Amino acid sequence: MRARARLILLLLAVTVAAPAMAVEPHEILNDRALEARARDISKILRCLVCQNQSIDDSNAGLARDLRVIVRERLTAGDSDDAVIAFVTSRYGDFVLLKPPFKSTTYLLWGGPGIILLIGLVAVVVTFRRRAAQPSDAAPLTDDEMQRLEKLTDGGRDP
Repeated sequence: MRARARLILLLLAVTVAAPAMAVEPHEILNDRALEARARDISKILRCLVCQNQSIDDSNAGLARDLRVIVRERLTAGDSDDAVIAFVTSRYGDFVLLKPPFKSTTYLLWGGPGIILLIGLVAVVVTFRRRAAQPSDAAPLTDDEMQRLEKLTDGGRDP
């Protein structure tokens, strides 16, 4: 039983550590401060192949190339903002996991709200139309009205 528990813990540790293994050992910089900056930048850049992962978490070839570019630019002395500007100039704002709010991304940020608003308006219009539609039932005849009065009175004397 102990061996089984160790195996489960090992598998759990490997699963949790898998994203951290995306950065290959030969990519890691010797300077810890530069490597920490590279990791911080890599966490905000999107893998253009995976699209829902940062380049720090992705094993895709393009993500590896972007990690190398980030490290090369940092080693050359660029600031974090300069590195990000360099990458976005080549790949556009789409490479950022959190794109900036500007005129070219208004639809990206406002799109979900617009779709929700359109859906809400459609629901309100549908319910109002249903309420405004006249009933298809014909008016009651005199005989039907008398029978209804007898049924609702319950045959009681006034």
